[in-house]
Amino acid sequence: METEKPKLKGRQKSTNHGGKREGAGRKEGSKHMITVKGLMEAVEAKSGGENYTDILVQDFLDARSRKDTQLMMKYHQLILQKVLVNVSKIEITENQDAVQAKQLAFAEALSKLTAIAKD
Repeated sequence: METEKPKLKGRQKSTNHGGKREGAGRKEGSKHMITVKGLMEAVEAKSGGENYTDILVQDFLDARSRKDTQLMMKYHQLILQKVLVNVSKIEITENQDAVQAKQLAFAEALSKLTAIAKD
Protein backbone atom coordinates (compact mmCIF):
# COMPACT_ATOMS: atom_id res chain seq x y z
CA MET A 1 0.00 0.00 0.00
CA GLU A 2 1.48 3.29 -1.12
CA THR A 3 1.35 6.27 1.17
CA GLU A 4 -0.05 9.44 -0.28
CA LYS A 5 2.35 12.41 -0.38
CA PRO A 6 1.15 15.40 1.60
CA LYS A 7 -0.18 18.26 -0.53
CA LEU A 8 1.63 21.58 -0.38
CA LYS A 9 -0.38 24.47 0.96
CA GLY A 10 -0.23 27.78 -0.89
CA ARG A 11 2.31 27.72 -3.73
CA GLN A 12 2.62 24.57 -5.73
CA LYS A 13 6.07 23.15 -6.27
CA SER A 14 7.34 23.95 -9.74
CA THR A 15 8.55 21.14 -11.96
CA ASN A 16 10.46 23.63 -14.14
CA HIS A 17 14.02 23.82 -12.82
CA GLY A 18 15.41 26.55 -15.04
CA GLY A 19 16.94 26.24 -18.44
CA LYS A 20 16.68 28.40 -21.51
CA ARG A 21 13.46 30.32 -21.84
CA GLU A 22 11.97 30.65 -25.27
CA GLY A 23 12.84 34.06 -26.70
CA ALA A 24 15.45 34.82 -24.03
CA GLY A 25 18.85 36.34 -24.78
CA ARG A 26 20.16 38.64 -27.46
CA LYS A 27 18.59 38.30 -30.85
CA GLU A 28 20.70 36.91 -33.67
CA GLY A 29 22.34 39.73 -35.60
CA SER A 30 21.87 42.27 -32.81
CA LYS A 31 24.49 45.00 -32.60
CA HIS A 32 27.15 45.13 -29.92
CA MET A 33 26.88 47.44 -26.97
CA ILE A 34 28.35 50.95 -27.18
CA THR A 35 32.12 51.04 -26.76
CA VAL A 36 34.08 53.90 -25.24
CA LYS A 37 36.16 54.20 -28.41
CA GLY A 38 33.03 54.33 -30.57
CA LEU A 39 31.47 56.92 -28.28
CA MET A 40 34.58 59.12 -28.38
CA GLU A 41 34.74 58.86 -32.17
CA ALA A 42 31.06 59.82 -32.46
CA VAL A 43 31.53 62.84 -30.16
CA GLU A 44 34.53 63.96 -32.20
CA ALA A 45 32.67 63.52 -35.49
CA LYS A 46 29.54 65.37 -34.31
CA SER A 47 31.54 68.21 -32.71
CA GLY A 48 33.43 69.09 -35.87
CA GLY A 49 36.60 67.25 -34.88
CA GLU A 50 36.81 68.62 -31.33
CA ASN A 51 38.32 66.20 -28.81
CA TYR A 52 36.06 65.05 -25.94
CA THR A 53 38.61 66.18 -23.35
CA ASP A 54 38.57 69.68 -24.85
CA ILE A 55 34.75 69.70 -24.78
CA LEU A 56 34.77 68.59 -21.13
CA VAL A 57 37.23 71.32 -20.15
CA GLN A 58 35.25 73.97 -22.04
CA ASP A 59 31.99 72.91 -20.38
CA PHE A 60 33.70 73.05 -16.98
CA LEU A 61 34.99 76.56 -17.71
CA ASP A 62 31.51 77.64 -18.86
CA ALA A 63 29.99 76.38 -15.60
CA ARG A 64 32.72 78.17 -13.68
CA SER A 65 32.16 81.47 -15.49
CA ARG A 66 28.41 81.20 -14.72
CA LYS A 67 29.32 80.44 -11.06
CA ASP A 68 27.20 77.28 -11.19
CA THR A 69 28.71 75.63 -8.11
CA GLN A 70 26.68 72.42 -8.32
CA LEU A 71 27.70 71.78 -11.90
CA MET A 72 31.30 72.76 -11.12
CA MET A 73 31.39 70.18 -8.32
CA LYS A 74 30.11 67.50 -10.69
CA TYR A 75 32.85 68.39 -13.17
CA HIS A 76 35.45 68.33 -10.39
CA GLN A 77 34.31 64.84 -9.38
CA LEU A 78 34.31 63.60 -12.97
CA ILE A 79 37.73 65.04 -13.77
CA LEU A 80 39.31 63.89 -10.49
CA GLN A 81 37.94 60.38 -10.92
CA LYS A 82 39.57 60.23 -14.35
CA VAL A 83 42.85 61.68 -13.07
CA LEU A 84 42.96 59.43 -10.00
CA VAL A 85 42.45 56.34 -12.14
CA ASN A 86 45.42 57.34 -14.29
CA VAL A 87 47.58 58.33 -11.31
CA SER A 88 46.97 54.99 -9.62
CA LYS A 89 48.68 53.25 -12.55
CA ILE A 90 52.15 54.61 -11.74
CA GLU A 91 54.80 51.99 -12.40
CA ILE A 92 57.78 51.69 -10.06
CA THR A 93 61.01 50.43 -11.55
CA GLU A 94 64.24 49.61 -9.75
CA ASN A 95 67.81 49.78 -11.00
CA GLN A 96 70.15 46.80 -10.95
CA ASP A 97 71.90 47.96 -7.73
CA ALA A 98 68.61 47.94 -5.82
CA VAL A 99 67.78 44.46 -7.10
CA GLN A 100 71.21 43.13 -6.08
CA ALA A 101 70.94 44.71 -2.62
CA LYS A 102 67.56 43.03 -2.11
CA GLN A 103 68.95 39.68 -3.28
CA LEU A 104 71.87 39.96 -0.86
CA ALA A 105 69.59 40.94 2.05
CA PHE A 106 67.28 38.02 1.25
CA ALA A 107 70.22 35.59 1.09
CA GLU A 108 71.52 36.82 4.45
CA ALA A 109 68.11 36.53 6.09
CA LEU A 110 67.64 33.06 4.64
CA SER A 111 71.05 31.91 5.84
CA LYS A 112 70.28 33.15 9.36
CA LEU A 113 67.00 31.24 9.35
CA THR A 114 68.46 28.03 8.01
CA ALA A 115 72.05 28.33 9.32
CA ILE A 116 73.37 27.85 5.77
CA ALA A 117 76.41 29.74 4.58
CA LYS A 118 75.57 32.35 1.95
CA ASP A 119 78.40 31.30 -0.40
